[in-house]
Amino acid sequence: MDLYHVWCDLKQGVADLEFSARLEAFLGRLRERELIAGWRLTRRKLGLGPPGLGEFHLMIEVRDLAQLDAAFREVASRTEPVEGVHFGVNSLVRNAVFGLTRDFPDPERRRGDERF
Repeated sequence: MDLYHVWCDLKQGVADLEFSARLEAFLGRLRERELIAGWRLTRRKLGLGPPGLGEFHLMIEVRDLAQLDAAFREVASRTEPVEGVHFGVNSLVRNAVFGLTRDFPDPERRRGDERF
């Protein structure tokens, strides 16, 4: 499983539950179309977290980079209805930072070749 990460803050005056609802509309659509495997939104608690990363952390799960590429192609098409729900999320956030990680060890990693 690959994980596409987004850390962000909300723009001034944006309600947290509005952000969550719009994210559900956007990513729920991608999930229904099997362009992502799943997603999760978390929020910093007690102000704890690394400097430079936002208050919210979004993790989007994809089976592999091919599925992530298919999701990117869908969003990059900028056609409706995906453009409206994507813009509905992006218009609420600021200071976005992105990352891509994978489960480890993953199936591609040959077992038994580790060096100690």
